Amino acid sequence: MNYSTLKKTAALSFAALLTAGMVSAQDTTKTVTTTTTVSDTTMSSGTTTAKVFGGRGQYKTFSIGINGGVTSPFVAIGGVNDWEKAQLGIGYGISLRSQLAHSFGLQLDLHGGQVKGRNDDNGNPQQIGSRTAFATKFYSATLSGVVNVATIDYIRRKNAINFFITGGAGLAFYKPSYAETVAQYNAGTGAYNFYLNDANGNPTTPGQPGSGTSKRTVKELIIPIGAGVKFKLTDAVALNLGYTMNFIDGYNFDGTATQRDTRDKFSYGYAGLEFTLGGKGKPNLDWVNPVAMMYDELYDEQLRREVEALKTRVTNVENAVTDLKKDSDGDGVADQFDKCPNTPAGSVVDGSGCVIVFPAAAAPIDSAKGTAYSNIQFEFDSSVLRTSSYPALDATSADLRASGATVQVNGYASSEGTAAHNMSLSRDRANSVKTYLVNSGVTASKVKVKAYGETSPIADNSTEEGRVLNRRVSFTKK
Repeated sequence: MNYSTLKKTAALSFAALLTAGMVSAQDTTKTVTTTTTVSDTTMSSGTTTAKVFGGRGQYKTFSIGINGGVTSPFVAIGGVNDWEKAQLGIGYGISLRSQLAHSFGLQLDLHGGQVKGRNDDNGNPQQIGSRTAFATKFYSATLSGVVNVATIDYIRRKNAINFFITGGAGLAFYKPSYAETVAQYNAGTGAYNFYLNDANGNPTTPGQPGSGTSKRTVKELIIPIGAGVKFKLTDAVALNLGYTMNFIDGYNFDGTATQRDTRDKFSYGYAGLEFTLGGKGKPNLDWVNPVAMMYDELYDEQLRREVEALKTRVTNVENAVTDLKKDSDGDGVADQFDKCPNTPAGSVVDGSGCVIVFPAAAAPIDSAKGTAYSNIQFEFDSSVLRTSSYPALDATSADLRASGATVQVNGYASSEGTAAHNMSLSRDRANSVKTYLVNSGVTASKVKVKAYGETSPIADNSTEEGRVLNRRVSFTKK
């Protein structure tokens, strides 16, 4: 695998983990103290003080861990390596973790140890000048995102095993050392003795890395990517088993720099204990099962009582709306506002549900018969012509066109509203009549318009019957 591609992929993965975790953690931190009692025939009874949407403040979220294990210069995904044989080294570390959500946390790791490898199994030199073994002591500090996978258990109420993956970045500090094959002439035997020199050129025991190391400490970027499984021992103590591949942005971690573009790497398999800190009354967020918690909330007795009360209130509102809409006599006025119940079907009623009585010589009757120059009636606060007025208007238009006479169209209104509004309304009514006449063939100059507003009523404006008659247009033929 190309190391540059791997490094970019790891960096992007780490950024995605951080983003996912921050989004998952966007909730309030208000502590919920209400005790929820779960009692249902399909589930066991129990109590909890935690809510799904109650915030992180109701959980224990901070933990400290210790771990130890073995290191190797090889990693699980394979790849090119400068050494043929792996030797297991010792590794150790401590961790600090903040759980941001039930499925995501941020973890700071401090690691140390030694990584070893060699090119032969028996320690015998094979070629003068060849490097036979290396051993590098290292320390590292990394920040990683930890994602709990398969944390939701649809069968059990509480989790006891969590699988997790990790990814992050940090710095590694190390001093590489190596052993190199050399030969020294033995005059007594007349032969050469082969030894391994350390990094400073000092002879060492054949086949073993020398005690000499590089004179300076190397600092490089390190990218750890790993996976593991966590076993719950108690709510505050867990056993972690994990494996991490560590990719170093350097060539000399293993004491050997070659012409090949192969940056160094090593793996760390470990076991450790993790201790979650916090009050005894709070559950550990790491072991939360959101499905079980949401089920508890849905079956909360207090919540169910509130839902039933809400249903009752909604039913009452629906019944009240039905009563408001009830119209027993079908006159268009609801019973609650109908002052004249049981009016005959087809009756014209006012806003109180009472029948409107028109005088025998009322203008609407004349206009319906098509009598020329009869009054044109309008609806309340309207200047739109009724279709029933068309016969009277057509008769008026025919007479004007035949006689060539001039006519004044007078607009009126009833007394509801302001005088200014009624003046404007009466002018609009007169103009509606003029427009009809002109469109039917009457010369526009033969039709004059005059507005009177609420003045000159022909009936009493204190009654609805009178106001109906006053909403009119009349004609003055000249």
